[in-house]
Amino acid sequence: MEELPLDQVRTLLAVVDEGTFDAAAAALHVTPSAVSQRVKALEQRTGRVLLMRTKPVRATASGEVVVRFARQLARLERDARAELGLADGTGPVRLPIAVNADSLATWFLLALTRLPQDPPVCVELHREDEAHTTELLREGQVMAAVTSSPDPVAGCASRLLGLARYLPVASPGFVARHLTGAPERDLPLAPTIVFDRKDELQDVFVRELTGDPAAAAGVVRHYIPTSEGFRDAVVAGLGWGLVPEQQSGPLVRAGELVLLAPRRPMDVPLYWQQWKLDSPALSAVAEVVAAAAGEALRRPPAGGS
Repeated sequence: MEELPLDQVRTLLAVVDEGTFDAAAAALHVTPSAVSQRVKALEQRTGRVLLMRTKPVRATASGEVVVRFARQLARLERDARAELGLADGTGPVRLPIAVNADSLATWFLLALTRLPQDPPVCVELHREDEAHTTELLREGQVMAAVTSSPDPVAGCASRLLGLARYLPVASPGFVARHLTGAPERDLPLAPTIVFDRKDELQDVFVRELTGDPAAAAGVVRHYIPTSEGFRDAVVAGLGWGLVPEQQSGPLVRAGELVLLAPRRPMDVPLYWQQWKLDSPALSAVAEVVAAAAGEALRRPPAGGS
């Protein structure tokens, strides 16, 4: 493939970030016609369609490769300028990161409070299910992610942060109404709290509890797409669910929640994946995230990965 002109690469990134050719033109201080011409020239040079002309504009699979390259290039340029003491007038370092809602609600923000203030770092968080955060990495939308996937995305490094423990719980009133027998018998039939339609944690728990690979959580499902709302819905008695140990443990000890299967917690391994870049800002975030995770998450058993 021929050399990729940097102005065309940066223009493609602007179109993806801004969502339209007109908005990209305004951000770049050029005409919409110039933006269109640069994108077309880049597509001709690569021999690939790089953008889907939708509203907002979206990158194709080939376009995602170029977008990821553009973000990495911008990050390297910015770090180089900072090390050389060259002010570029673009403000704080910006780091887009994908993180799951439960980590965000329990331990991840503590990590961010430990970031060094010089140079200032602006963190842009993208909330996504831990099983799907790597998709944002693959698309080039973020530079790092908390994920349940140990397999590194192309161009990324992966490290284990620890185990996020979830406890199967319900309110005392819910237990009295729906869970009077053995959990493996009652849970597949009882109303269930689910985070969103990507959330399979309750189904996985029921399958492991019953030993039936075709089993699933209850047909009656309440979708509550916030970590705090999920916990509150369980406390209110709308259904049972798997709540992070940091949130559910104190409520179990206070008698507001009942632990449904004391010997069967659900441990979800969490990994930190980030671009393989020699970036001081990204390295600083990785360090504070690993430290906070080491305090909040459980360690894997000896011999575990």
